[in-house]
Amino acid sequence: MASTITDAGLIYVSATSVFDLISDLLVAHKAPLDDAKTVAGCLVSADLRGVDTHGLLRMPGYLDRVRRGLINTQPKIEIKSVTPTVVSVDADNGFGHVAATRAMAAAIAMARDFGIGVAGVRRSTHFGMAANYVLQAIDAGFVGMVFSNAAACMPPWGGRKPILGTSPLAVAVPAGRLGSFVLDMAAAVAARGKIRKALGRGEAIPEGYALDPEGRPTTDPLKALQGVILPVGGPKGSGIAMMMDIFAGVLTGAGYAGDVGDQTKDIHRPQNVGHFLLALKPDLFISMDEYEGRIDTLIERVHMCPTAEGFTEVLVPGEMETRQEVLRRQTGIPYSLREIAQLQAEAANANVPPLIVSEKRLNA
Repeated sequence: MASTITDAGLIYVSATSVFDLISDLLVAHKAPLDDAKTVAGCLVSADLRGVDTHGLLRMPGYLDRVRRGLINTQPKIEIKSVTPTVVSVDADNGFGHVAATRAMAAAIAMARDFGIGVAGVRRSTHFGMAANYVLQAIDAGFVGMVFSNAAACMPPWGGRKPILGTSPLAVAVPAGRLGSFVLDMAAAVAARGKIRKALGRGEAIPEGYALDPEGRPTTDPLKALQGVILPVGGPKGSGIAMMMDIFAGVLTGAGYAGDVGDQTKDIHRPQNVGHFLLALKPDLFISMDEYEGRIDTLIERVHMCPTAEGFTEVLVPGEMETRQEVLRRQTGIPYSLREIAQLQAEAANANVPPLIVSEKRLNA
């Protein structure tokens, strides 16, 4: 069965069923099959890894922008060589997932020949979970780095007007015999998608996530979305967000300094999101054997660190998400009934097969 209803009001859907629905919906909206599969793979990967804010739940918003002509489902993505190790990518307002995947593939190809490859992307859209593209790099045996900017929702430290985005960054490093290091984080205390998810589920958000329009702390997700998100670590998060805007926006020719379009509010213009992607050979300075030994030593020492009160183990970035993926491949991906209803409606409107709901649980 594709999915199951639980007593908690959630349904668990198989990754295959989610992938098929996303692909079918995008093809029904005139996306080429390969591009549809790329987007579907990115969204399913996010849900499997527990990054629920960047998975299937994004589809209604994406499809709305497709219907408004703000996401181009048939983009002519142009990749121009700048130097032997650098390319410039014009995404033609296509799905950010497709543009970033192609950009990282180009970076990997250059790194394979020259040790390093860099791609700068402009005229893109939201590209989902940043980890998708660094995982693409480590699958090919390379270190990966990805920066992206985003619509203004966060003030610079000391200010009260949103100028900076939550602007994710991701870094992944392949390991030897142990799991890889995969860091994926935003410059904000919490991604706006997490706040939208809380709003959709009628839940409060934790204190310290955001300020309301009057600049007061709030636990109301609606007031948070009307106000500003707070940077993680105060001035440190603010500085990181500005750095993301420089690399992904200023350098690439994309929008920057508050000019990136908001997915939900700017319904009359493209976003012009920018991405910066880098692939690097891990054995440029030392042999591969030495590299693998050194990275494994680092990971082992982290694991062996004595735990603080309240902790039972010390994890490396990416391990929690890997465990979540293993679990969700067995039990299915959890969604609320309200969230799934939106997708079932999209399926009916597009005349594609809906997700199948069963009273039987998936195998645990």
